[in-house]
Amino acid sequence: MNQKVKVGIIGFGRMGGFYLEEMRKSDQWEVLYICDTDPEARDLARRKSPTSRIVADEQVVFEDPEVQVVGLFTLADSRLRQIKKAMAFGKHVISEKPVADTIEHEWEVVKCVENSSLFSTVNLYLRNSWYHNTIKEFIRRGEIGDLAIIRICHMTPGLAPGEGHEYEGPSFHDCGMHYVDISRWYAGCEYKTWHAQAIRMWNYPEPWWLQCHGTFENGVVFDITQGHVYGQLSKDQTHNSYIDVIGTKGIARMSHDFKTAVVELRGVNETHRIEKPYGGKNISTLCDLFADSVRTGVFNSRLPLMRDSAIASEYAWKFLDNARRNEMPSIGNLQTLEEIRERRRNMTEGYGLLRHVKLSHS
Repeated sequence: MNQKVKVGIIGFGRMGGFYLEEMRKSDQWEVLYICDTDPEARDLARRKSPTSRIVADEQVVFEDPEVQVVGLFTLADSRLRQIKKAMAFGKHVISEKPVADTIEHEWEVVKCVENSSLFSTVNLYLRNSWYHNTIKEFIRRGEIGDLAIIRICHMTPGLAPGEGHEYEGPSFHDCGMHYVDISRWYAGCEYKTWHAQAIRMWNYPEPWWLQCHGTFENGVVFDITQGHVYGQLSKDQTHNSYIDVIGTKGIARMSHDFKTAVVELRGVNETHRIEKPYGGKNISTLCDLFADSVRTGVFNSRLPLMRDSAIASEYAWKFLDNARRNEMPSIGNLQTLEEIRERRRNMTEGYGLLRHVKLSHS
């Protein structure tokens, strides 16, 4: 029962590195393989995990009967093929989102995994955050009355156009689908109506800021604002990230600066202010829950499903499509965008490496 779960990591870019770090810190995982087609990524993997077998051919990982789980952290256009292969070789799957490169392929993934007895999950990391789980428990206890309004904002300097999002869609799809998912998680039902407005910052073809508001089938109202447009050339950069959950009797809210998250709970019986470390991508929680599921043979209900990812991805695309049907103005010029890219290239010594490994493709 205490035996470590054996995993093969496929794709050793930025996210693959995060998973390796958390799995090596845990007493639940043994990283048998790290696979990447990029020689520099493999060299880095050898330094980071000298006990793992470092390979360029993913087939070696899939064919090894010792491997119980594959972690798929390559680009989205590889995932449908790799998830099908995992099911065929009897491997459980942890995947990054989106689970494929098109909506049609994502639903093909959902059909594939739901027709299998093998376990699969996807990194919708907000569901594993301490702050969202604290707020949801407060709502469950009836402290805010009936849930009525969900307001989410996530505006940061973030990745500029051309730095990696293109493989997984514009900013609102690649990043914003997390907020589409967590809104649905709070509401507990499906989206019903929506209206979106976007802007093409710096004359870039795709929108890099979008706001969408609408309703869920149970009448709960939402608005989501997301964009990596928040003062890229400011002397001192900042962020504006929060959730505001409003009920018929009370409220719950959270804000963070990527270092510290502050939750304020103002209910009919209780008032709390909780300040704790933000927690990043919460990969350790995802990995712990999944390892426990594999060892016990009982899938933990807290784990996000491939279906959850497909729904979030589909609605993120629907909101983007709706924005395109409305006036989508262009403000700024490409010269400013080049200045932003140049500043970001020189912000940290390691940025060039981070950019390289994010785009590493197995």
